[in-house]
Amino acid sequence: MTNTLLTEKAFSDLPLHDDLLRALTDAGLTHCTPIQAETLPLMLTGRDIAGQAQTGTGKTAAFLLATFNRLINNPPAAERRVNQPRALMIAPTRELAIQIHKDALLLNKYANFRISLVYGGVDYDKQRDELREGVDILIGTPGRLIDYFKQKVYDLKAAEMMVLDEADRMFDLGFIKDVRYLLRRLPPVDQRQGLLFSATLPYKVTELAYEHMNNPELIKVNPDQVTADKVTQVLYHVSKEEKIPLLLGLLKQMDPKRTILFVNTKHVAEKVWGYLEGNGFQAAILSGDVPQNKRQKMFQRFSDGELAILVATDVASRGLHIPNVSHVFNYDLPQNAEDYVHRIGRTARAGEAGDAVSLACEEYVYSLMEIEEYIGYKLPTQPVSDEMLETNPAAPVRRERSKPPAGRSGGGQRRGGGGNRRSGSGRRDGSQSKPSGR
Repeated sequence: MTNTLLTEKAFSDLPLHDDLLRALTDAGLTHCTPIQAETLPLMLTGRDIAGQAQTGTGKTAAFLLATFNRLINNPPAAERRVNQPRALMIAPTRELAIQIHKDALLLNKYANFRISLVYGGVDYDKQRDELREGVDILIGTPGRLIDYFKQKVYDLKAAEMMVLDEADRMFDLGFIKDVRYLLRRLPPVDQRQGLLFSATLPYKVTELAYEHMNNPELIKVNPDQVTADKVTQVLYHVSKEEKIPLLLGLLKQMDPKRTILFVNTKHVAEKVWGYLEGNGFQAAILSGDVPQNKRQKMFQRFSDGELAILVATDVASRGLHIPNVSHVFNYDLPQNAEDYVHRIGRTARAGEAGDAVSLACEEYVYSLMEIEEYIGYKLPTQPVSDEMLETNPAAPVRRERSKPPAGRSGGGQRRGGGGNRRSGSGRRDGSQSKPSGR
């Protein structure tokens, strides 16, 4: 839960159920953030909402409170079956789904709803069995949700609430057909409430909202303030050959305690990781092919301070909630302007301050103009002096390659066999189809 800049509107001033107010009080939450203050009064009356606000400003708590309040105050239909969720919450990444689930459990302290979390990469049978046993609120990523839906593990005929989080990222990751598949299987828009939240609301997202929601109210909090005002940003123009020496020099000068370092490709991630490890910085690589159990251990080590640096591709730029990230480095400038905003949004969360350092080399500097146009100002630049460069960096460490399990090729064949995009196999959220006959 966030505790960013608060408004004067108290949760107790809203028509929230006592069970929710007690849970909020126990969590030390008394007043609304701006996005909560703007959206909750409307959502609590049953209005559909498309909300935009910066990352880390309380969007998750807003739609969870609205969902819980509606479900508490409206008992389910007598004919509803236990495997028919009353609320569906769709997230683009495993990490975001996990964070939503964590916040939901906090608010569920006295409400006692059955909340299920499904996402790819782990616990296939366990998640499926839990759904069959009964679910009130279903949180998940598109691939695994569709997989179980097509197996008739659950259906959406009794859904009263639909929440779509980080909708623009659904487009970026190629999930939009999957999202539309799920939305078309919900009850008609006049028989349910729809909530959509995101850091940005481009035209394609608002079009989706009007297509699958009931005349949603557009709510934008600080839409002109694209990047968090407490992020100190700086840009260095540097050649590709000097990026490693400059990075190592800056890290030694800044001594950042918890840093996410973004690159554009996995190949570069491995190169940078090798130099970091070789020069005394504990680091780990976060990319789309890291197994889920390993990802969770990595996040825990990073959050606990055992790892100083995460080297990440853009799979990590959205949906992560890691407190106290002190620095974000764009080792490579992103090729998409919106990704710049999402990357630096990993720091300065919950009202804290942070630093964002970008290195503009000849390969990626072409995207700088688009980034500056998108954020509405020029990034402050500083010159690179010889004193800033690490003159004699140690040789990079070579990363050990794990061998594929016996009986499987290193190509990572899908369990579903066909790789059919519509079947749910091979999705970037990590879910896969199961073989027939399971």
